[in-house]
Formats: sequence, structure tokens, C-alpha cells
Amino acid sequence: MVALSLKIGVGNVVKTMQFEPSTMVYDACRIIRERVPEAQLGQPNDYGLFLSDEDPKKGIWLEAGKALDYYMLRNGDTLDYKKKQRPLKIRMLDGTVKTVMVDDSKTVSDMLMTICARIGITNYDEYSLVHDIGEEKKEENTGTLKKDKTLLRDDKKMEKLKQKLHTDDDMNWLDHGRTLREQGVEETEMLLLRRKFFYSDQNVDSRDPVQLNLLYVQARDDILNGSHPVSFDKACEFAGYQCQIQFGDHNELKHKPGFLDLKEFLPKEYIKNKGEKKIFQAHKNCQNMTEIEAKVSYVKLARSLKTYGVSFFLVKEKMKGKNKLVPRLLGITKESVMRVDEKTKEVMQEWSLTNIKRWAASPKSFTLDFGDYQDGYYSVQTTEGEQIAQLIAGYIDIILKKKKSKDHFGLEGDEESTMLEDSVSPKKSTVLQQQFNRMGKVEHGSVALPAIMRSGAGGPESFQVGTMPQAKQHITSGQMHRGHMPPLTSAQQALTGTINSSMQAVQAAQASLDELDTLPQLGTDAASQAWRKNKMDESKHEIHSQVDAITAGTASVVNLTAGDPADTDYTAVGCAVTTISSNLTEMSKGVKLLAALMEDEGANGHQLLHAAKNLACAVSDMLKTAQPASTEPRQNLLQAAGNVGQTSGELLQQIGESDADPRFQEMLMQLAKAVANAAAALVLRAKNVAQKTEDAGLQNRVIAAATQCALSTSQLVACTRVVAPTISSPVCQEQLIEAGKLVAKSVEGCVEASQGATNDEQLLKQVGVAATGVTQALNDLLQHIKQYATGGQPIGRYDQATDTILNVTENIFSSMGDAGEMVRQARILAQATSDLVNAIKADAEGESDLENSRKLLSAAKLLADATAKMVEAAKGAAANPDSEEQQQKLREAAEGLRKATNAAAQNAIKKKLVNKLENAAKQAAAAATQTIAAAQHAASSNKNPAAQQQLVQSCKVVAEQIPMLVQGVRGSQSQPDSPSAQLALIGASQNFLQPGAKMVTAAKATVPTIGDQASAMQLSQCAKNLASALAELRTAAQKAQEACGPLEIDNALNVVRNLEKDMQEAKASAAEGKLRPLPGETVRLFYSLWIHNTLAGPPVKQ
Repeated sequence: MVALSLKIGVGNVVKTMQFEPSTMVYDACRIIRERVPEAQLGQPNDYGLFLSDEDPKKGIWLEAGKALDYYMLRNGDTLDYKKKQRPLKIRMLDGTVKTVMVDDSKTVSDMLMTICARIGITNYDEYSLVHDIGEEKKEENTGTLKKDKTLLRDDKKMEKLKQKLHTDDDMNWLDHGRTLREQGVEETEMLLLRRKFFYSDQNVDSRDPVQLNLLYVQARDDILNGSHPVSFDKACEFAGYQCQIQFGDHNELKHKPGFLDLKEFLPKEYIKNKGEKKIFQAHKNCQNMTEIEAKVSYVKLARSLKTYGVSFFLVKEKMKGKNKLVPRLLGITKESVMRVDEKTKEVMQEWSLTNIKRWAASPKSFTLDFGDYQDGYYSVQTTEGEQIAQLIAGYIDIILKKKKSKDHFGLEGDEESTMLEDSVSPKKSTVLQQQFNRMGKVEHGSVALPAIMRSGAGGPESFQVGTMPQAKQHITSGQMHRGHMPPLTSAQQALTGTINSSMQAVQAAQASLDELDTLPQLGTDAASQAWRKNKMDESKHEIHSQVDAITAGTASVVNLTAGDPADTDYTAVGCAVTTISSNLTEMSKGVKLLAALMEDEGANGHQLLHAAKNLACAVSDMLKTAQPASTEPRQNLLQAAGNVGQTSGELLQQIGESDADPRFQEMLMQLAKAVANAAAALVLRAKNVAQKTEDAGLQNRVIAAATQCALSTSQLVACTRVVAPTISSPVCQEQLIEAGKLVAKSVEGCVEASQGATNDEQLLKQVGVAATGVTQALNDLLQHIKQYATGGQPIGRYDQATDTILNVTENIFSSMGDAGEMVRQARILAQATSDLVNAIKADAEGESDLENSRKLLSAAKLLADATAKMVEAAKGAAANPDSEEQQQKLREAAEGLRKATNAAAQNAIKKKLVNKLENAAKQAAAAATQTIAAAQHAASSNKNPAAQQQLVQSCKVVAEQIPMLVQGVRGSQSQPDSPSAQLALIGASQNFLQPGAKMVTAAKATVPTIGDQASAMQLSQCAKNLASALAELRTAAQKAQEACGPLEIDNALNVVRNLEKDMQEAKASAAEGKLRPLPGETVRLFYSLWIHNTLAGPPVKQ
């Protein structure tokens, strides 16, 4: 694929960079931050790519979840990498101004969540933002209206009537579906926050002082400006509450006639009525009311007004029987649309929102269609048709959202909910929906009661008598009684026993997390500090590997229990459950030690204990829902599994071992949801096929396949939530890939069922396109995991090119004897090195420092020369395929090219090999930790004590080697340029191989002697994983040894210097009396070492 060359602007710096067109915007931002030093500021979440335009309103932010080619970018286009956050000034109705940082790329609807959360408002969807037009600007607009002679006299009358009635026509609401930039809102502009939808305001009382104050201010302003017509007596009553709110209790000496500015307390039509005495009388009636209580009373009284909660628009409607348009008020509420008299504001006609079938807005009219509820349309003339339509749509959205939340009570949103599937045909209808089974208790009592009416538990109830309407449908519903359920199979019974014992182990581990471990007394010398640091590193590694196993086991339970219970492998489920419980038990021990060490270092170890207890609690809840006899819906298992993933992530954050940054995990979830959305589209296409199918059997087959497709994708989302915190673990990646395979299988089943049910090419084409969409989304998810979830960070600018060169040279070395294959690989190598040379030259041209530019060009020349030599050697091998001498020359040329690449790319090959060794060592240590945990768990069911003893001994030897391997990895990662650290890692890896292999052999020999099938399967899988990890470690260590071999002399010198430094520090600590023995060190041990050294004699002098 041709690379896309883009100009990236970062502040005042512009860099030309190349990307694959299919690169996700999220990944492009990551690459920019890595390669451009000026971009490495602030949090990555706060920055994004912006495509500017001559018209500021048309500039767009690129979405992180979309590819670059989605935006049809061309070579040479400029993108700005800049901060998405911008300040937004919000004026409240009470005059206060708040400045909130908002995301400029978000729509107004998304911004309102941030704004309302900052202010303390929960129901953000009922509020909106208005362009804040001051009184002066309003007067200017009015003046312009008066001077505009092009307006018809009738239009001028309508404008004056609007201003008199204070309708919502002049409210310049922002569109919720567009961004601030698209609507021309500049950073200096101030917006007004107002309640737009009066849906749940009845629930606002003294317990919500923020919304109460906003409701009070908005109601007060609407009463004073005449939007709510009130009588003189009501106006004085409102003014009395307002006085109580503003001045407190009535004071006869202070509150006298002349004290009030009546313009601020009465509508303008009552100012001349001299109602101050009446206001003060109402004020006296509020004696001893607090400000909050007075506001509650004011708002309660305002709600009793007939115009409260109504948004009015001044329209023109056709006069009945005459061809004439007359002014009318159109009112919108949360329940209805109404025609209102523009003079008295009396309701003339009202339609329920539920009766509206559809509506249409044009620039000069608005039309309502009531379907079967009314003959004909209701159409009015107005220029605010779009605003009216948005208001009606907004109320309906809120109603549907509230109804949806009630329908899904107890579930976590929609992303994993069971899909409602209905199939309607002239012959029959089928409705499938979620059911909740509830179990009750038997109540004993006598039915021989006197024949009298008795009140229920809630007190007396009223009864009505009427006629029963005719039945329109017949519904039979109920649930299977537990006593009538089929008996559990032997495999299910075994799983039940495994789960019960595992739950007991989890509860015991949870109880043990109440207290910290007791640490031995440690000194402040360098050796004690090193011991403390190494112990913390070892504990963190063990906890991380155990959390990996817990999340992988949870995902495995989700995947294995996905299908028909009759086809479920219950032994494999038991193995996953055993893995979870055994690792949680071991993890609790490590957490207690690490928490104690953290407390000793001054950190909060109790927070770590709390996070571990939360994980144990989540695991316990998940195991309850996984019981074979459980009647809980599948959704509960998915939700419980998601909680395991969330608490696992929180635990890893506490120990500072998070696998990926939050943006990566968010991206992972977005890609998983993209698969679910694509599958939803496929289900709808399959539904269309089912509706067109006359054969009931084929129709049911399509519906079943579509339902399975929906369930498998919801399961993929749940599985992603579980493993996201530990995605660098291969076992976690395997579970996510397995969930993806289930989705792919269900998609194939859906397509096959559709093909068997119809011959309609159009319908089948739609199904095929939707299925391709699911496959593409699934591939994007898996590719993202493969590319970025290896746990290692990108090493440098030329990482991809050096990877190719490294792999191809390995292929050339392994193809000795096959001249044809060597030449083919040489062609690939020549192309890769040519790309690398071009990349280095491009960087040299863009480099402002002349010295750096010269170095880059020199490196490019060396690499080009080495490439030319390799090409000549390849030609010789091609011309003489049977010549071993020519093949040897090609091998030597490839080695020379590899060295030139390493030098040109700043030791990138060596760094890559060391990085691979680090990852291999981490996975080997993790696999060994899992095998040890499995061996300990299987001990109770092992029938052969000798085999178990041999396994225990091999586990002890490996357990002693794991800390050195972990320390080697940590040292190499913290000192990436240290030869000493790299050689220490290589040495620790090589020392780990032999005891690790012995433990694999002992574990495999022990498996047949274990009675519990789940424990045997767990140990077998762990041994298999460890054998694979050891093979990877052996290869990685050998290659790293070849690359780092020349550093051994330098490393020996560093070791001697470090030993000398350690001895001096130990002497100083001993002189000060601060030297203390480390845990495990005793006087007897030191004495035996002293005797040994004495007998050996002093070193021989040269």
C-alpha cells in the first residue's frame, strides 16, 4: 500500500511524516508523540489531530477510532497536532459565571455532561446552552426591525407580539448534534445555561439545592417578564417569597414602603398598583422560612401555573372557514402539544405526544401528522419550525431513555444486553425478550376466612366495578419450578463441587487480607535497601502474573459457557475456575507482603489490600453466577465478569503495573463495540430475510442464527472488558481471540441460514455486505491487539524496517544449502534496506542541526554500500546455485548488512533483540509462577506421594531462580543502555532454562497421578505454556548473547567497580553500627563462610 505523506503541525514546528492510509487516528497520534519531541507535552488524552479549513466552522477533529483514509486525505495535506481542550465561559441565570474546560472535538450534547457534572446537575439532558445576547444587542435588533422597510406590516406586528409575549422564538439554542466550532462559538463568547426540557423538574426539592436555585431563578424571571401570566394577588405572593429569599425574615423597622424596587419584584403591568404593602404582608407569612424552604415554596407555587413548563412559539394558523392566517401560540410540554390563545393563554386544543405519528419542518412552516388519531394534518406558518421539531424530538428522546432505563433495570447499559427479536407475519407472531426468574417462599395460612372485605398491607383500597373488555391477546407466562428441572449430569455436579470449593478458597483469601504481613527488622544500609527493592519487584511481578491468570480464567469461563449447555466442556470450565481460585489464593499472600513493604516505604498499603479485597469479592460474585444450577440470566455472568476485569485493572494500578495506558484500553473497547455495532446491522439484515421467508422452519433457523450472532458479539465486548487490563499476557490475548472466533463462526452461521432461506439476490447481497463489515471490524480488533499489546514499548524511529531486516537475515542464515530461497530472501532484504535508506535520508533533509544531518547521511551511505555488496553476492549465488562458496559469500554479505543496519539505526537491532529477551523472560517467569500455583493446588488430589515430592522439589529450585530473572528484566528495562544490565539478564535467562525444563518434566509426569480432573488439566496446561515460554526464552537468549557478546570485558570491569563500591558502603554502615542481617542471614551462615575462606587461604600474588 502506498504511504500517505502528511505535514504535521505541532506549535510552530511542521514535520513531514509518512503513514499507512489504514492507520487509525489514535495510532497516528501515538506515532507523532514518539517521533516529534515538541509533541511530548501534557496528557495524550488531551491532544488530537485537527484538519483546518479556510472557513473556521468547517475545520474538523479527526476521531481516534477512524482510519486516516476515512477523511480522504491527500499527500501534502496539513494536520495540526494540538490540544483539544478549550475554556468555555458559562453564565448562569443568577448571574454567576463559570469557566469550564471542554473538549472542542465533542458535540454540545457530550459537553453538557461535563458542564453539568462540574456544576452539580445530574439530568444534563434536560439543559441546553443559549447564545448569551445582552439587553443592548436585543435593543439593537429591535431598532433594526423598526427601520427595515422591506418587512411587511403584518410581519412587524408578529415581531412586536413575540417580544410582548416573551415566546421561545428568540431563544437562540445551540444544536446538540454539532460542535461549538461548527456553530461558530468562539473562545471569547459566553453562553447561557438554561433548562430547556421540563421533564423531571417535579423531583427537584431541597435535597438538590443547585437545580432548585436554577429553577427558582428561571421561574422568577419568566414571571417578571410576563412569560407566565399571573394575577395581581399571585404576583404579590411570589414577591413575598422572593423577599424572604433575598432579605430573610420580615423586619418592621427596615421593610417599609419605598424599600423595594418594584421592577425587580412585580411584572411591569402591576408596578403602578402600589402593591408594596401587600408584598410585605406576604413576606410576613414566610416568617422563619430558610432560603431553601422559601425557594421550594416559590417553585411549588410556580408549578401550579398553567403556563409552567410550556415552551411557546408564536405561529400563524389558517382561520376555520376563511382563507386567512391569524396569530396563535403553539405550546410544547413533556406530555403534549397545544394550541393556546395568544391573548389569554387559555388552552384551545391539546394533543398527547404519544398521538404524534410524525412531524415535518420547513423554513416557513411546521406540520404535525397524528395518524389515526385525527383526520388531516395540523400545519402552521412559522420560521422556527426546526426549533419546534428539536424540542418535540428532545422530549421524546428523554421519555424513551427513561423508559429504556426502567426496562433494563439491573443491567449495565445496552452494550451487552440480550437483543429483543420479533418476527411478524400474517400467520403468526413471535416475540423473544428477557425474563427474570424470582423465587419466593411458601406462606402458611388458612383459607377459611369470614366473607368480608379486608384491607391489604398498604391500608384500605378503593374498588371500581365495570365491564370487562373483550380479550385481544392471550399470553401464557411462568417459570419452571426448581423441583421440575432436569437433574445435573455428573460433569455438572463435578463443576458444582469445584466452584463450591473454589468459593471457599476465595472467601478465605478475602478474609486474610484484613491485615498486613509482619516484616523483619531491616537496616538503612545499601544491602537492606536493595533487598527491599528487589522484594517489591518480585512481589509485583508475581501479583501481575497471578492477575493475568485470573482475568484469563474469567474470560475462559465466559467463552466456554457460551453455547448449548449440552455441548459445554465442564471439565475445561472447572480447570478455569481452579486457575482463578488457586491464583487468587497465592496472590493474597503476595499482596500482604507488598502492602507491608509499601507501608514501610511511606506509601498507602491499605489501599492495595482494599483493591485486592474488591477483586476477591468480584471473583466470588462471578463464581456464583457460573453455577450450572443457577437460574440467573446470562447477562449477570457477563456483568460479573466485567467487574472482575475492572477490579483487576484497579489492583494493577495500585502496584504501578498497568499493562496499557487508558487510551489504549479505551481504543480496545471502541473496536470491540464496533464489532458489536456491525453485528447488529447483520442481525437487522437477517431479520429482513426472516420476514420474507414463508417456511416456518427456515424462518426459525434464521432467527436463531441472528440471535446467536448478537449474543456472541455481546460476549466479545464482555470478554474485552475482562482482559483489557492484562492484554499483554499471551493467555489473555488467546481468550480474546477465542471470543473473536466465536463471533466469526456465528456470522458464518447467520449467512448460511440466510442463504438457505431465500433466493432474493438483493437481500442476500445486503446480508453479505453486513457480514463483511463484521469481519473487517473483527480484523481491526485482532490486528490492534497483535501490533500493540506485546507489553514492549516501540524502540525507535526505524523499528519496523529493522524488524524486517532482522527477520529476513535470519531466514537467509537458516536457508543455507537452498540457493533459490536465499536469493528470494535477499531480494526482500534489498527492498527493506532501500526503504530504510530513504527514511534516513528524509530525516536528514528535515534535520535543522547540520551535524546530525551529516551523521544521518553518512549512515545512509554505509547502509547503501552494504546493500550493494549483498546484491552482488545474491547475483553470484543466483548464477551458481550449486556453489557453496557463493552461498557463504551471500551469508557474509547479509551479516555485514545486518551490522550496518544496526549502526545506521542507532543499535536498533541489538535493542530489539534485548527487548525480545525481556518479553520472553517476563512470560517465562509468569508461566513458571502459574505452574507452581497449579502444582500446589493439585497436591491434595495427587495419589502418588513420590511424584508429588519430586514436583515440589523442582518447584522450589525454580522459585529460587524466578527473582533473579525478574531482577534481570527490571534492570535491563530501567537501564536500556547498560551492558552490565543486559548481560545480567542474559545470564539469568540461561540459568533459568535447565531448572525450568526439569519442572516441566516433573509436572508432565505428575499429571496422570492427580485424581481431580480440573486440577490435572490446569497443571497440564501450565506445563505446556511453560515449555513453550522456555523455548522462546532459549532462542531469545541465544540471539541476544550473539549481539551483546563483545561487551563482556567492559561488563566485568563494571562488576568489579560495583563490588568495590558495595564493600565500601558495607564498611561504612558497620562502622556506624547500622549494618543489620538481611532476612535469611544468620550468624552460623557467616561463620561457615568465614571458615571456608580461611581454609582456602589468601589469594596468590602475581
